[in-house]
Amino acid sequence: MKQAMKRTSSRSASRSSPSELLIRQRLAALSRTLPGARKGDVHAVHQARVATRRIREALPLIAQGRSGKSLKKSVRKLTRALGPVRELDVALLNLDQLRTSGDVPETAIARLRQLITEERQRLGAEMVRRIAQYNLPKLQKKAVEAANRGTPVKSGTRDPRRAAAAMGRAARRAVALRVAMDNAAGIYLPDRLHEVRIAVKKLRYALEIARDLSGSRATVRIRTLKRVQDLLGRMHDLEMLIARTRAIQSRAGAPNLKLSGDLDRLVRRLENECRRLHVRYMNERKALRGICDYVTAREARTGNASAA
Repeated sequence: MKQAMKRTSSRSASRSSPSELLIRQRLAALSRTLPGARKGDVHAVHQARVATRRIREALPLIAQGRSGKSLKKSVRKLTRALGPVRELDVALLNLDQLRTSGDVPETAIARLRQLITEERQRLGAEMVRRIAQYNLPKLQKKAVEAANRGTPVKSGTRDPRRAAAAMGRAARRAVALRVAMDNAAGIYLPDRLHEVRIAVKKLRYALEIARDLSGSRATVRIRTLKRVQDLLGRMHDLEMLIARTRAIQSRAGAPNLKLSGDLDRLVRRLENECRRLHVRYMNERKALRGICDYVTAREARTGNASAA
C-alpha cells in the first residue's frame, strides 16, 4: 500500500511544473510544522516561521495582481503570529546558555527568565488562537492554482520565464544588500546591522528560488549567506536581550541595588559578545560583496541574452 502511494506521489510530481513544485515544497514545509507550532513546540514555531518567509518570497513570482497581494497578505499574518513567540523562545535559549557559562549572576538571569516566560505564555496563547483560525488548505489550493496559471511549460521541464524573473528579483535583493552594507559602514550600529541581516536573508531566499527554478545545484553562496544571517541574527537577539534588561532597570519599582548591579554585569557581557560578533561580520563583508557582484552580473548576462 505504501509503495503504491509512493509511486502515485512520484507520478504526480513528474506531472507538475517547476513552479508548482516550488510552491508545493514550501507549502509542505509549513503543513509539516504548523501542527507542532500550534502545540507550542519551540523548534516547530521556528520552522513554521521560516516556511512562511520562504512562501512569501516565492509568491510574487507565481501570483501577480490582486490574487498575489491577497496570498502574500494572508501568509504575512501567519508570520506575524509566529514571530513574537519565536523571539521570546530565542531569548530564553540565550539565557540558558548564559547560565551554563557561569559568568553571569544567577539573579539577573532568573529575573529576566521570569518576565520573558510570563510574556511567552500570554503571546503563546494568542499565537495558538490565530493558528487555529488559519485556513491552510485554502492557501494551498489558491497558491497551486496561481503557480499553474499561465505556465505553458510541459511537466518535467524547467520554467525559463520564471527562472529569469527569479534571477531578476535576486539581483534587486543583491542591490538592496549592498546599500544596507554601505549604510552600516564599519561602525557598530545595531539598527543598521539589523537592516543588513534582513537584506541577507531576503537575498538568500531569492537565490534558493532561482536555484530551484533553474535546476542548479549551486549551494556555496547560499551557505555563506546563511552563515552571515545566523551571525547577524545572534547579534540582533542579544541586542533585544540588552533592551529587555535595560527596560527592567528603568521601569517603576526599579530593582534593588544588588539586582541592578547584576543586571549591569549581564548587559556588559552581552555587549562584549555583540562586539565580537561585529568583528566577525566585518570579516564577512568581502564575501557578501562578492555574492552581490556575482548575482547582479549574472542577471545582466541573462537579460542581455533574452534581449538578443
